[in-house]
This record gives sequence, C-alpha cells and structure tokens, in this order.
Amino acid sequence: MRLEYFQMIDRVLSLDGTRLVAEAHVPDTSTVFEGHFPGHPLMPGVLLVETMAQASGYLLLGLNGFARMPFLAAVKEAKLRGFVPPGAALTVEAELVHDGSGYAMTAGRISVDGRRVCDSELTFKTLPFPAPELEAAMRAQAARIGLPVGGQPVGGQPAGQGG
Repeated sequence: MRLEYFQMIDRVLSLDGTRLVAEAHVPDTSTVFEGHFPGHPLMPGVLLVETMAQASGYLLLGLNGFARMPFLAAVKEAKLRGFVPPGAALTVEAELVHDGSGYAMTAGRISVDGRRVCDSELTFKTLPFPAPELEAAMRAQAARIGLPVGGQPVGGQPAGQGG
C-alpha cells in the first residue's frame, strides 16, 4: 500500500468470473498512524472502505476491458468488524452484484488471517474515461498490480507475477 498516493491494492491474485481477490499490505509506518491513534495505531476505517472500493473498481475495469471508468457513488451497509494494525496482510475481495444502466454494485470484503474485518455494498457510476491521461494511468496501475483483462493480465504476466 502507498497510503499517501491512495494506492491501496498491491497485487491482484485472481479475477474469476465476477469475483476479484487481491492482497494489500498495510505499511508498518505511516504518518496516518501518528494521529490514528497515538500509542495505539490502527488503519482508519475510511481507508479500509477505500481499499474495498479500489478492489471493486479494478474488478469492474477488468470485466469491462477498460471501456468505462468506475467512480464511487455510494457506500451502503459498511461494517467495521475488527481492528487492523500496521503491518497487517489484507485479503481483499470484490464481487459483482449488479451491472447496468450506467451503474454497478459490488460487495466488498476484507479479511486478515482468515478473519473478516470489514465489508460493504458499493455502488459505482460507470462513465467513459473523461481524459486519456486517466485511462493511461489506470492501465499502468492495473499492469503494476497484475489485473487480468479479458482473460489475460494487463502487461502479459499472470496475476500475482511480475513487478
């Protein structure tokens, strides 16, 4: 994770049908932890929601072959079930619930060591990319994390391989 750049997903492990599984490693140190909370650092819940939203966004990009950009429109029923300390390894899941009429809904989940720590239903507005620079940046980030698109990973390496 690169919290200061809002790059939450480190690696896509799989994109199977309408379900994406990714990993994210909470950094051991970050200025975020200085204020949240002094002497008892915890990953902020809002950043856990952002992590689920990014996994869902990559799921949607992978499924639509970068035809449309998903923009987070709503967070529903977010439940924070446990604390996430610095250094935790997160398993992040996103599953497509509905896609149509310019909107997509996903179910997001995060687990640490097999224990669910949060989940939410997320809604995205899907639009044509508003700028070619955004599409290029998203494709580059997808390649970096190994997102498969149309059955093939971006950049030609299997998900979970490469750098």
